Amino acid sequence: QVQLVESGGGLVQAGGSLRLSCAASGRTLSTYSMGWFRQAPGKEREFVGAIRFGGGITSYADSVKGRFTISRDNAKNTVYLQMNSLKREDTAVYYCAASVGWLRVTPSGYASWGQGTQVTVSA
Repeated sequence: QVQLVESGGGLVQAGGSLRLSCAASGRTLSTYSMGWFRQAPGKEREFVGAIRFGGGITSYADSVKGRFTISRDNAKNTVYLQMNSLKREDTAVYYCAASVGWLRVTPSGYASWGQGTQVTVSA
């Protein structure tokens, strides 16, 4: 099973940008499709976006489309979530997850998860 560690979260003003990283160990990420999810207090974990194992195909939730971009560097065994034009409603703990399938938009479709990184967007 692959182990995932997210980093890059923090406090940012609305309109700002952050880039989250998800580093993998234990197995190569190249054979996994990778998803990003987020969970705000009192809410369910929701799909943000995903990138297919080949790296050429991505999919995003409507709420982040045009603002967030997922990329991967298989040589570094790392996946990224570039977040631009951040809004207060983007405040949440962000998780990366690995799946052997495509396209999974629910948490149950992912077998491996990171511990999460907090993103807080202030006014």
